Amino acid sequence: MAKRDYYEVLGISKGASASEIKKAYRKKAIEFHPDKNPDNKEAEAKFKEAAEAYEILSDADKKARYDQYGHQAFENGGGFGGGGMNMDDIFSQFGDIFGGGFGGFSGFGGGGGQRRVKGSNLRIRVKLTLEEIANGVEKKIKVKRKVQAPGTTYKTCSTCNGTGQVTRITNTILGRMQTSSPCNVCGGAGETIDKKPADADAQGLKIAEETVSIKIPAGVVEGMQLKVSGKGNEAPGNGISGDILVVIEEEPHEKLQREGDNLHYDLYVSFSDAVLGTSKEIDTVTGKVRIKVEAGVQSGKILRLRGKGIPSINGYGKGDLLVHVNVWTPKTLSKQQKEFFENMREDEHFEPKPEKSDKSFFEKVKDMFS
Repeated sequence: MAKRDYYEVLGISKGASASEIKKAYRKKAIEFHPDKNPDNKEAEAKFKEAAEAYEILSDADKKARYDQYGHQAFENGGGFGGGGMNMDDIFSQFGDIFGGGFGGFSGFGGGGGQRRVKGSNLRIRVKLTLEEIANGVEKKIKVKRKVQAPGTTYKTCSTCNGTGQVTRITNTILGRMQTSSPCNVCGGAGETIDKKPADADAQGLKIAEETVSIKIPAGVVEGMQLKVSGKGNEAPGNGISGDILVVIEEEPHEKLQREGDNLHYDLYVSFSDAVLGTSKEIDTVTGKVRIKVEAGVQSGKILRLRGKGIPSINGYGKGDLLVHVNVWTPKTLSKQQKEFFENMREDEHFEPKPEKSDKSFFEKVKDMFS
């Protein structure tokens, strides 16, 4: 089933401000909260759907990528992967959205209970060839991430007694006010370290190297960021792991130039081949192909090979391969060759006679973008 548009999910327009996005999510989250809709799977799905939409639209970078590429920008674990996060995950990230008076539903940690600490994210860069971008690829990358050290044990935080919250009472002009905030000793986790091995850090974590498999869809572009959920640094205690943020880098190709989903190839032919016609083998991202060059071809002619470009990241077909024909004029000639061309100066067959079909440079450029 296709995902709904994130703006539609929250009931806002594309031009909505950050505060409007937050307000819209808060309204939806309260409307479909499991406590208000017990045993209602449809409401739970809408609750997660709203959280997924907010996770993307509340982040300026993710919002920009979504506006440009849609849901495909977050394939491979981007966003919440189709609403797969559980309630603890959602409240650990967005619990503060409910503010005073709306937290603490069912002890999920929406502002009034123990919360699950999330490990930090890792950011890596992956270089891809044009062939890998065109066909999609699975990369196995070695990453160094923090994991819980074997032998580390945890105990209930003595400051908050495992609740993850500390309560303070202050006197104001309106009377005595009671406020709750995350425990500053355990960070709201409700646990502190009991024992840890010598090679662990203060949180009971240590560095370990791990090989991570990353599936990269076809059509990604330079600078695009994918997310591999749960493969970042682990968190202490009962926390959840962070993510790996994969930044795409595009390696230059020896013969092909990319422009969006289209590719450009410069084909140089000799003067003789241009006059007599020929066939040439050229590189594409799916292998070599042979193309026919008609006799009398003009320099600047563009041959369009449809569907031989890069697949659209949005899944709307493929771009084209545009072959630019360049007739190579000899720079040095033998005496005999020079005499031949001297004799051809006034020959009617060598006189330029452009036809309507021989488009100007500007018309060719216009056609390329049409």
